[in-house]
Amino acid sequence: MKRFSLMAVLLTASVLLLGGCHKYTPYAPGTMIDITDQSSAILALQEVTVPPPSVDPTDSVEYRVGPGDVLSVTVPGLLERGHGEGKATGAESLGGFRVYTSGKLLLPLVGGVEVAGLTVEQIQARLVEVFAAYIKQPVVSVEIVEFKSQPLYLLGKFNKPGLVYLDRPTSLLHGLALGNGLADQANLRGARVVRKDKVLPVDIYQLFYNNDLRQNIQLRQGDAIYVPGNEAQQVFVLGTVGRPGPVPMVNGRLNLIQALAAAGLDGKPYDAEHVRLIRTLSPTRGQLMVVDLGKMMNGQALPMPLQDGDIVFVPKTGLGGWNEIIEQILPTFQLIGVVAQPYMLYEAATDDN
Repeated sequence: MKRFSLMAVLLTASVLLLGGCHKYTPYAPGTMIDITDQSSAILALQEVTVPPPSVDPTDSVEYRVGPGDVLSVTVPGLLERGHGEGKATGAESLGGFRVYTSGKLLLPLVGGVEVAGLTVEQIQARLVEVFAAYIKQPVVSVEIVEFKSQPLYLLGKFNKPGLVYLDRPTSLLHGLALGNGLADQANLRGARVVRKDKVLPVDIYQLFYNNDLRQNIQLRQGDAIYVPGNEAQQVFVLGTVGRPGPVPMVNGRLNLIQALAAAGLDGKPYDAEHVRLIRTLSPTRGQLMVVDLGKMMNGQALPMPLQDGDIVFVPKTGLGGWNEIIEQILPTFQLIGVVAQPYMLYEAATDDN
C-alpha cells in the first residue's frame, strides 16, 4: 500500500487539484450524484467534497484605507478640507489627499504619515498626535471621499461586468449584486471566486438557490468573481486517443461513446475496462469514476451521458492509480491551454492501485 502526499496543482488559473484518492469502492445504485442507473458500466465511484472556507478572523469588520484612496483632512486653523493655499489639483480637487503606493498620506506641515491598513478612526487618532506638535489640542476630522484601494473584478455573465471598488466590508452576495444582477445565460454551477490566482472552494449555486450561507464569504481586495455562460458546453477527452482535447456538446448533449468517437481511438491499444472520468459538480463537489467502456460497446450497458466540463481519460493497457492518471493529464491541459470547470476535486488518501 503506497501513501501519496497531498498535491495542489492549478490548471490555467482556474482548475485546482487536491491530490490523492481512496481505494476504489464498488458502484451501488443510488450512491451517485447526478448520475442515473443508465450508467451501469460504472465500476467504481468516489464522491469528493471540499468544505467551504471557514470564517477568517483577519477579515475586517471596518473599511481599512489603502493606496489609491482619497482622504479629506480638516484641522481648524491649519488645514481645511485638505486644501492648502492656492489652486487645488489632482486628488486635492476632490477635497482631499490621495494615499500613495507607499501607504503614506502627504500632508502640509507634517509631511508623510503612514495610514495604509488603518480605519478612519485610527487615522484620525494618529493625526491628532502628529498635529499636536503644531497646535494645542488639535481637532482633526477625517473622511474618505474616494474609494480606490480595494478593486473587485466582475467577469463573465453579469448585466454590468467590469471593475468596481469596495467601499466597505463586502460579502459575496453583495459583491454579486454590484454587477447589476446576472444575465439569463449565467451558469452558476460553474461560477467561481478567484483570489491570488487560486480558485476558492465556494459554491455560488448553493448560496443562491439553497441559501447556504456558509458560502457567503467576505471578499477581499483584488478578488475576481467569474460567472461563465452556458452557451458553449464541452468535455475533454485525453489519453490514448488520436485527437486529445475538447469535444463540443451539441445542444448540451453528448455521451461517452460519441465523445471517444470524436476524439478518435484509431486502433491504438487501450484499457477499455478502466476508462477514467473526472466530473466537477460544483467548486466544492466532484466525482472520480472508473467506467467499463467495453460493456457499452457490447450493448451490455447504455451509453453514459456526459456533463459539461467532464474530463475523460483513456489509459493504456494496465491499471494505474489516480495520481498516475493526473500526472498524465496535466501536461495535455497545459499544452492545449483550456479553462475547465472550477475544480477537479482530488482528495489525499491511500491508493492501492
